[in-house]
Amino acid sequence: MAMPTLFPESGFRRLRIDIAYDGTNFFGWATQPEKRTLQELIEEAIARISQRDVQTIVAGRTDAGVHATGQVIHVDVPDSIFDGDLRYKDLRYKLNRILDEDVRIMNISDAPEGFHARFSALRRYYSYKILDNNDVIAPLSRYDVASWYRPLDAERMNEASKLVLGHHDFAAFCKFKVGGTTIRTLEKYEWKRSEDGLLVADVVADAFCYSMVRNLVGAVVCVADGRKELSWIAELLANKERVSDSLVFPARGLSLYKVDYPSDDQLLERARVTIGRRGDGTH
Repeated sequence: MAMPTLFPESGFRRLRIDIAYDGTNFFGWATQPEKRTLQELIEEAIARISQRDVQTIVAGRTDAGVHATGQVIHVDVPDSIFDGDLRYKDLRYKLNRILDEDVRIMNISDAPEGFHARFSALRRYYSYKILDNNDVIAPLSRYDVASWYRPLDAERMNEASKLVLGHHDFAAFCKFKVGGTTIRTLEKYEWKRSEDGLLVADVVADAFCYSMVRNLVGAVVCVADGRKELSWIAELLANKERVSDSLVFPARGLSLYKVDYPSDDQLLERARVTIGRRGDGTH
């Protein structure tokens, strides 16, 4: 893995940009040939204003169809674009005029010294929404709620979820990626029934590997609807036996809503520690 750039070059400044998007019509974050991706659209928009190619670094590389309300990126841009009266609020306005309406720049600020959107992050927060018992999903919710045909018990789901908490090799719940590691610390995995009847999971970890949350959701649902016993979850984790793709829940129920960072004076050290222990494959 190439050594990440932890500081902007002379004549450049590092910006932190907070982003929200509806992932329905995107093939995920990372640029792919001949596919519509968030990285490509956002980099093209910034390049139009900066008049030069840019490279964004994202906190969590969301997969195809996954949404975000609290995504974070950083990008190094020339100081020269701010020589006039351009302010960050104006830059946000210009970028949102360029971008399609299913992705929005929510805020732009100076990144603190040593800030790296990916490697300085302490943890990522995701939510997952399910409407069970074959109930009808309202039209305005159709893009961010997954449907399930059987009734599910939130208490039973939490019993299953507790079995995967902690520091583990999550190989059973991650798609293999060359050069990546599947060792993660899952800090929180809790379900609750919302007032409008949805089952909502709160899933927090230091980082997530490819398809990890959707695999964890599918496994817990197998227990909650009676197809599997609780012991099956523990066996999967211990034996690193890959969950069948047929059990993976759809992307549309998943949203990245927050990324935590340490205090400014700890950003650089956090980035260096993360780089030292983890290769590619962080989400």
